[in-house]
Amino acid sequence: MPKMKTRRSAKKRFKITPTGKVKFQRAGMRHNLEKMRGKDKRHLSDEADLAPEHTKRVRRMLGKA
Repeated sequence: MPKMKTRRSAKKRFKITPTGKVKFQRAGMRHNLEKMRGKDKRHLSDEADLAPEHTKRVRRMLGKA
């Protein structure tokens, strides 16, 4: 059976933590930042955990299924 290929788009967007969770960067930090509160910018700049219902699909795209 051939090796499972990694989807390059998923590799650029997601990261797997040592505990197996999937982390991603939230959207909305590219432009129009002067209109945003500092609290909102700090919230968006943190990496977030992916919801458990999406984790299985993303891990498969990364070849870690």
